[in-house]
Amino acid sequence: MLTVGFDLDMTLVDTRPGIAATFGELTARTGVYVDADLAVSRLGPPLAHELAYWFPPERVAAAVDEFRALYRVHAIEPSVPLPGAAGALAAVHAHGGSVLVVTAKHPPLARLHLDHLGLAPDVLVGDVWADGKAMALREYAAQVYVGDHVADMAAARATHAVGVGVTTGPCIADELRTAGAHTVLTDLTAFPAWLVRYISVGAAPGHD
Repeated sequence: MLTVGFDLDMTLVDTRPGIAATFGELTARTGVYVDADLAVSRLGPPLAHELAYWFPPERVAAAVDEFRALYRVHAIEPSVPLPGAAGALAAVHAHGGSVLVVTAKHPPLARLHLDHLGLAPDVLVGDVWADGKAMALREYAAQVYVGDHVADMAAARATHAVGVGVTTGPCIADELRTAGAHTVLTDLTAFPAWLVRYISVGAAPGHD
């Protein structure tokens, strides 16, 4: 069975407005300055990684909890689907496939985004990064993983899945290719056509 994995932040959903708003509120609540513009320019790794730049080690865990509580209020409404997101998921389903979302985001928050935007994966795996993403892709036998970060491409490569990079996030095309992307798309609007080519040849079409 065809199984295609997708990252969430900056692959399916532009979460930058909501995350920036949440960081602003976190600054107001804690008195610890977080440069929201800088933080949203490097989305991908787990939240604790970003908060460790701003909070002392002994306060990071509490800051994660506070951020997640604020996130529910401030981050869901402003976030929007990236171009082609709904069509990409629909294309997988149209070919009888299963959609797997694998993300570093906390699962309840990821689910809020997906439900709010009407994006319906068959499986959601959250709180995973690097090797954790690779383990999820392996567990669900994903043949393809689509993501915007070099770590996504590394996870695909580690499981022998076809890595499809999109340049809607912090990493440019050359970085994604160097990390192992088989092909790089400007955004997900081109994914349905790529998927047709992938299925028609029974393997990944040639590198773009």
